[in-house]
Amino acid sequence: MVVDKVPEKAVSLAAKYWQDERVSRADRLLRLIQVLRRHRQPVSAQRLAGELEISIRSVYRDIQTLRAEGASIDGEPGLGYLLRPGFMLPPLMFTDEELEALLLGLRLTAVHADEALGRAAAEVVAKLRVVLPKDLRALLDETALLAGPALSRPEETVALAEVRRAIREQRKAQIEYLSQPDQATARVIWPLGLGFFQRSRLLIAWCETREDFRSFRTDRITRWQTLPARLPRSRVAMLREWRARERIPEPI
Repeated sequence: MVVDKVPEKAVSLAAKYWQDERVSRADRLLRLIQVLRRHRQPVSAQRLAGELEISIRSVYRDIQTLRAEGASIDGEPGLGYLLRPGFMLPPLMFTDEELEALLLGLRLTAVHADEALGRAAAEVVAKLRVVLPKDLRALLDETALLAGPALSRPEETVALAEVRRAIREQRKAQIEYLSQPDQATARVIWPLGLGFFQRSRLLIAWCETREDFRSFRTDRITRWQTLPARLPRSRVAMLREWRARERIPEPI
């Protein structure tokens, strides 16, 4: 039996077609803008297609989409394209992986953070569903990245929303803390950061009594009062100093 050989050009075009189908439209638009920004002279659709590994037809279609979004792109087929400076992408343009990372973070927050942050995470997801383009909205609803259930941990007797407010406003706090069972101590602290872990939540602070950094389990704080006094030093700088001493990498 004789099998006709498929032309190499047809194979290449088919590969590009299927590759176009796998890459979301928003992802392609982001990449196209990034490629255009690298070029100071007009660049042909063929070259753009090669760099992005998509078909020339997709380049033409995406150029028209970007123009409709307000991008000032000079040129036409056969002459090449040039992006004029000043165009800003819409604020809710994400690649597929960026959106997956965002959704996973929100799901983890809803499961592992305090109740107020959990509600806020759910509200952010609801807002994203309203404003995202159709293809990204579908990805948001179909993402299979799940947040595992939280382990049981002691409940706090103080409101973590108030703790987080003191951290944001860089204010001191007076607390009563159970360093040992049935042994409460009164302290004035400088709240610096709040860590969420499977078995407990830890408040990172400077303790005026110990004159040093200390970690406090939030379920052992029996009383919290945010004070009017502001921190005498930068909270960000102190938290960075604590990370360096504990050899904890900077967060993303």
